[in-house]
Amino acid sequence: MPAIPALAAARAPGDFVIGGIIPVHLSVKRDHDNFSPHRLEQCVRFDKDGFVRTLGMINAIEVMNKSPMLADIGVTLGYRIYDSCSDVSTALRATADLTRQGDCDGQTNTSVCNQPVIAVIGASSSEKSIIVARQLTLDAIPQISYASTAIILSDKTRFPVFLRTVPNDSHQTAAMVQLMKDNNWSWVGVLTTDGDYGRSALDSFVSQATELGICVAFKSIFPQSLTSAALLPAVRKAVKAIRSNSKATVIVSFVKPTQMKQVFSELREQTEKAGHSLESMKRVWMASDSWSFYRFLDQQLKLDELGHVVGFTFKHGDLSSLNHYLKMLEHNSTGNNPFLEELYAQSNASGDTQAPTLGEILKGHVHSNKILSVEIAVSAIANAVASLCRSRDCKRPGTVQPWELLRTLRTQGFKLRERSFKFDINGDINQGYDIILWKVENGAINISDIVAEYDPMTNSLNYTNEGARKRLLGLRSIISKCSDSCMPGQSMKVTEGQHTCCYECINCTENYFSNDTDMDKCLSCDSTTEWSPEGSSHCFRKTLVFFSWEDSFAVVLLVLTSLGLVLVLLVGTLFLMHRHTPVVKAAGGPLCLVILLSLWCSFISAAMFMGRPTNLQCMARQVVFALSFTLCVSCILVKSLKILLAFQFNPGLQELLRRLYQPYVIIAFCVAAQVAICTTWLVLKRPFYNLILYPTKVLAECHEGSYEMFGAMLGYIALLALTCFICAYKGRKLPQKYNEAKFITFSMLLYLMSWLIFIPVYVTTSGMYVPAVEGVVILISNYGILSCHFFPKCYVILFKREQNTASAFKKNIYEYSKKKTGCVDVPDGGTGVPPVAQPAAEQAVVKSNEGTKDVQSSDYSSIASGSVTAKCHKCHKRLNSI
Repeated sequence: MPAIPALAAARAPGDFVIGGIIPVHLSVKRDHDNFSPHRLEQCVRFDKDGFVRTLGMINAIEVMNKSPMLADIGVTLGYRIYDSCSDVSTALRATADLTRQGDCDGQTNTSVCNQPVIAVIGASSSEKSIIVARQLTLDAIPQISYASTAIILSDKTRFPVFLRTVPNDSHQTAAMVQLMKDNNWSWVGVLTTDGDYGRSALDSFVSQATELGICVAFKSIFPQSLTSAALLPAVRKAVKAIRSNSKATVIVSFVKPTQMKQVFSELREQTEKAGHSLESMKRVWMASDSWSFYRFLDQQLKLDELGHVVGFTFKHGDLSSLNHYLKMLEHNSTGNNPFLEELYAQSNASGDTQAPTLGEILKGHVHSNKILSVEIAVSAIANAVASLCRSRDCKRPGTVQPWELLRTLRTQGFKLRERSFKFDINGDINQGYDIILWKVENGAINISDIVAEYDPMTNSLNYTNEGARKRLLGLRSIISKCSDSCMPGQSMKVTEGQHTCCYECINCTENYFSNDTDMDKCLSCDSTTEWSPEGSSHCFRKTLVFFSWEDSFAVVLLVLTSLGLVLVLLVGTLFLMHRHTPVVKAAGGPLCLVILLSLWCSFISAAMFMGRPTNLQCMARQVVFALSFTLCVSCILVKSLKILLAFQFNPGLQELLRRLYQPYVIIAFCVAAQVAICTTWLVLKRPFYNLILYPTKVLAECHEGSYEMFGAMLGYIALLALTCFICAYKGRKLPQKYNEAKFITFSMLLYLMSWLIFIPVYVTTSGMYVPAVEGVVILISNYGILSCHFFPKCYVILFKREQNTASAFKKNIYEYSKKKTGCVDVPDGGTGVPPVAQPAAEQAVVKSNEGTKDVQSSDYSSIASGSVTAKCHKCHKRLNSI
C-alpha cells in the first residue's frame, strides 16, 4: 500500500498539542489525470492574510506557555497547524492527520507526531468547518473556529464538538438589516456563494429583511470554488443584474474577496462598453466579514468610482503582542514552519538584493479583527487545560481526554487581557461586530476606520465618535428603493404580483391622512371632530357652527328683538300712564298689561334661538315661548269671547254664557293646559343639545327631543289662535272705537299664516339657520300682535286725544245703534247724545272712572227708554254685552 503523502504543517512539541487548520493558500492546483486516492494536490496562491493568522496562533500559544497559569502546573502547549489551502479535501486530509496516531511517516520526532491533539482550532469557512466537525465528533475532539459563521453550526445536536469565537451569521445579517432600516434602504441586491456559509447568510438576511419591509431586488449566487468554470458566467450575470436594477443602489455581498474583485472589474468593463458614465457604477457595497478587510482595489479599480464600502468585521483586538513577535522573528528562524520558508523563498525570488524584514513583507496583512478570534480560541483551550490539570498530574499521556476538555470549555468562562469570555449554550462567543467605512487617505484605501459597533443584545449601532457618526449618517442621502417615496398625504398601493417594496402612490381619500413618507395605509381622522380633504397630510379640526351672535342674520334678528322689547316697555309705560282713559279700557284694561308682559317674554324667547346652544337653553327657549305666547293668545281669546257674547240674541243662552264668562279663570285654564303639555314634554323626552356631523363641520343645534310634543305645543297655540280668529271675525262690524275684533282677526290670521309657512320651511331646512326660522316666526307673531292691538291705541292716545274721551265713545255708540236699528234722532242739546241716552252714558263714564267696568261693559240699557224704539233697545242691549 503506497504511503500517504505528508501535508505541510507548522509544528511544535508540548504536553498538550493543539491542532490548527488555517488557509495559508487560496486554492489547489488539481491534476485531473491523476486518479490516485492518495494524490496530494499542490497548494497555490500564497495568502499572507491566512499566514498572519497562523503566526497569530503560534504567538498566542507561546504567550500562554509563558503565563503563570500554565507555568504553575508545569505543562506546555504544542501545535500542529495545517494548511487547508481553502479546499475541502485538503481540510479533510489535515483533520485525518490530526486524529491519526502513528510514526509520522518515519519522522524521528515522535514526541510531536505520535501525540494526539487535545483540540483543533479551525477551520476558516463554514463549509470546511462542517466537514471537520463531523469527523472530530467521532473522537469527541473539541473544535473552535475563528471565522465560521454559518447558523447551522449553532445546532449542538448535529455539531456537539463545534465551538466558535465569533458570532453566527444571524447577528451579522441583523446588523446589516438594521443599518438598512436606519437609512431607509428597502430595495437591495444580494451576492452570495453556493456553499453552507453563503446559503446560510442569504436565508438569514432575507428572513430578517422581510420582517422589516426590505425587499431583495435580485440574488446572484456564485460557485463556491474559485477555479470553477461557472464562476465567470456567474460574475457576468451578477453584474448584468446590478446594472439592470439601477434603483437597487445597495448591494449586500457574502462572496469571497477574489470573487468580489472580479465583480468590480466586470462592472467597470460592462459600464465602459455600454458607453455609460463611470458615475453609474456607484453603489453602497455592504461587505460581509468574508471580504470586508481585504485590500484588492488597485489603480484600475478606484473606490470613488465604485461608491461606498461598508464592512462588517469581527471585533478588533490588541496587536502589540503579535507585532513584538514578528519583530523578534529572524529570517533564518523558520524552524518547523514550512510556510515561513515559502514566504522567504517568494521574497528572495523577486531578485531584491536586500532581503525585506518580516514586518515589511506582511505589512498591510496584520488585522486585529482576524487575530483576536484566534487568540480567544487559544486562551479558551489553555484555561480549560489549566482547570483540569490543577487536580491531576498532566505529565502522563492520556491524563486529560478531549471530551473532558470539551465539557470544561462549554461550562467554564475565562479571561483574556482582563476581558471575560464564555461560550453560550450554542457554543458561540458573541461579541458583536465592528462596522468599517472604507475611505481613501493619501492615495491608499484605509479599511481600518471603525465608525460604529453593533450590539447584538440591543440590536443597535453605537457610533465610535461624532466624526464617524457623521460619515455613516451621510449615507442616508443615498436612495435605494424600488419606487419613489410616497409623500405625506399618500399611501403605498402594492401592485398584485410584485414585491411589497414596489408600489404606486395614491392620495388618501377624504377624512384620511398620512403624516409620513411611505406609509402602508392612510390613517383615519376622528370623524366626530376632524376632517381632511383628499391627499391630506394631517387632519383639520371641524368647524363648530351654530346660529352665532356674530352672524349678520342673527344681528338683524337681535336688533328686531331688542326693538320689540323696547317697544313693549314703551307701550306698557304709555298704557300705565293712561290706564284710566277710555281707549285703554276699551283695549282690555289690565289684560293689556298681561298681554304686553307675555309679549316681552316672547321676545326674550326669540333671543334664545341665537348663540351656541346648551341643554338648558334648548329646554328654556321652547318652554318660555310656549307659555308666554299661550298667555298672550289666552288674553286675546277672552276678548274674542266677549265679542261673541255680544252677538248672542238668545236671552236664555246669553244669560248662561254671561255666567260662564270668567276671564281670569279662562286664561288660567288655557295656560295650565300648555303647562301640562310642556311638563309632559320635558319629563318624557325633553329638548337637548345635539351635534350633527358634516364632512367639514359640526353643527351645534337643539334637538327638540320629541317632535310630537313640539307639534302638540304649537298646535295648541294654533287652536287658541283659530278660536280667537273665529270669535273675532263675527264681531268685525262693531263700532270703530270698540272694534277690537278687526285687529284680533288680522293678528290671528297673521299668526296662523306665519306658522303654517313655518312648518314646511322648518321640516325642509337644515343647518345652522333652522333656529333662525322659528325666531323669525316668533318675531312676526309678536310684531303682529303689537302692531294690531297696541299701535292703533297708542296713536289715538298720542295724536287723537279728542277721540279718547267718554263723549266721543258715547256718540260713536249712538250712531252705530241708529245705523243698525233705524232709530229716530232726538235733539241732544249739543252733547252729541240724545237726551234720553245721556244719563246712561254719563253713568257709564262714572262707572268706568270708578274702575268697576270698562266702557265696553257699561250698562247702556237705559238708552232704550223714552223715544227709543224696542228695536233700538235690542241694539243697545248687544252693545251693553261688549
